[in-house]
Amino acid sequence: MSRRLPWQLDPRPDAPFPPAETALREPDGLLAIGGDLHPVRLLNAYASGVFPWFSDGQPLLWWSPDPRMVFRTDGVHLSSRFRRSARGSGWVVRADTCFADVIAACAASPRPGQDGTWITPSMQEAYVALHRLGHAHSVEVFAGDRLVGGIYGVAIGRMFFGESMFSAASGGSKVALAALARQLALWGWPLIDAQVENDHLLRMGAEHWPRARFLEVVRRQVAVPEPPGCWTERFGVLAASSLV
Repeated sequence: MSRRLPWQLDPRPDAPFPPAETALREPDGLLAIGGDLHPVRLLNAYASGVFPWFSDGQPLLWWSPDPRMVFRTDGVHLSSRFRRSARGSGWVVRADTCFADVIAACAASPRPGQDGTWITPSMQEAYVALHRLGHAHSVEVFAGDRLVGGIYGVAIGRMFFGESMFSAASGGSKVALAALARQLALWGWPLIDAQVENDHLLRMGAEHWPRARFLEVVRRQVAVPEPPGCWTERFGVLAASSLV
């Protein structure tokens, strides 16, 4: 018989998560409740195929939905119309030069059908701490000195777990995602976790994977030796026009 309530997490940050396969079917993927956003717990969660997602006033909730939304790093699609506009944009893309600005912009971005944001101040603090440890990264799109788009997420081994992205100018998030995927593919990282279904992501090439398949890849990729650290130099500076 399946559980009716999500698992209550042990207060120790290094306590293991329950198996992702035991997550509830309704709501889809709810696995556990409680705990905190300590870096050790967050890294343990992502390595287990689990992520936090909750709103102000809710307890801390942990999820592992089935199916999972993912991008192959060689499978991000940009429309012909968008490619034409990007060629003349003059935008450039960097990494890890303004992580806190990117996560703050993601938190402030309105989302269709949502009132408020799940990227609470405590979430922002937690991911900035992960960034300082070299595990959370941002990819940033600039028009001159203006930040016009970005994406951030968590890297463990050779697995990237996308968290959120934003556009301050039309197409900014698309360029950020395409640039991230391009560089990860060049580095030999095969997959970007996109968490849950979104029509925008589907149009860009995201795929539904059964949770079991996703977890198999995650277990393999997080075990690949890849030291954490800042990506600014490794990523370099890309022209948006080079992505199309």
